[in-house]
Amino acid sequence: MATVSVQSPAATANTRMLSLDVLRGVTIAFMILVNNNGWHAYWPFEHADWNGWTPTDMVFPTFLFLVGVTIVFSTESRLKRGDTPGSIVPHIFRRFAILFVLGLFLAVFPLFHLSHIRIYGVLQRIALCYLVCGLLYLWARRAAHQAAVYIGLLIVLLVGYWALMRFVPVPGYGVPGRDIPFLDKDANIVAWLDRHMHIGRLWEKTRDPEGLLSTFPAIGTTLLGMLTALWLRTNRTLQRKCAGMLGAGLVIILLGQLWNPWFPINKKLWTSSFVLFMGGCSLVLWALFMWLTEIRGWRKGTTFWLVFGMNAIASYAMSDLLAAPLWAIRVSPRMDLGYWIYLHVFAPIHPPGVASLLYSITFVLACWLPMLVLYRRKIFLKV
Repeated sequence: MATVSVQSPAATANTRMLSLDVLRGVTIAFMILVNNNGWHAYWPFEHADWNGWTPTDMVFPTFLFLVGVTIVFSTESRLKRGDTPGSIVPHIFRRFAILFVLGLFLAVFPLFHLSHIRIYGVLQRIALCYLVCGLLYLWARRAAHQAAVYIGLLIVLLVGYWALMRFVPVPGYGVPGRDIPFLDKDANIVAWLDRHMHIGRLWEKTRDPEGLLSTFPAIGTTLLGMLTALWLRTNRTLQRKCAGMLGAGLVIILLGQLWNPWFPINKKLWTSSFVLFMGGCSLVLWALFMWLTEIRGWRKGTTFWLVFGMNAIASYAMSDLLAAPLWAIRVSPRMDLGYWIYLHVFAPIHPPGVASLLYSITFVLACWLPMLVLYRRKIFLKV
């Protein structure tokens, strides 16, 4: 029987959705790739410096979107097996705690300098979004207009975040758009709050892309995934569902682009236009994979992605556990092991962008091999 969790295979009713596992696998593979670039990466494999986007900026929101999908599928699967909503609540808190603590562990591994610990992080944001949306789903699942509840909350989050960023004065700086540039890198309310909370090291010293306030619109990304799952649980044909996802995705992309001039697409602030644009991209991508796998029956080559997709959190953790020693181990006072490997194995390859890409691909394969062992043994790690 297929079971869905934040990182296990997806299911609707009694049928596994291959397209969801494949999309999750593609997302994790690309996440590992761009998190472990060589030293001369091409622009698609780097985050946008500030406003705007690159393909790399699609990775995290796509994964959060899929977290929203699996919240619905996994909860319904557990309820169908006889669990009660009351018994699922502790399960949600346990998963939240494990994901959050795992994120903290990976932040200090392998040197464990606790004085420099980063409280914010990718897994920590996933944990928070999962906790809020998991509890929300249990609360709202019996509502007469469940989708309307999610849409209403999504609008409140996105419009409220825009109003907060646009009109609330930043202490010591002034009103955005009047006294200071709107979405200034450091003079914005998100960065100011993160600096003044003093709850750990910030990823970019004066700001953090997984900061506190920007987690609220990230919850909106997860809500888009939940809305998609509700659509997939209807009695419409698979072809109709796929077409609906494609159409909705294109409309949401357009809405994000229309909002962009007034509230720029910005991954590091997780702006409201970013939520819409990337949510639409996630819908379009999933519709494409659904058409290829579920409707057209294409299976060739999917195993590579399923290895990551069916052990997503484990794959991400594996990549961090492998990457950390590469920078922690010093082969000289000015050179870590990762750069030494790049310099002696990949740097002689030209052009430098190709060398960097080959380094990244090699790293992905190094993470894939232990996941392949788990996949062949049908071991799917859950939290």
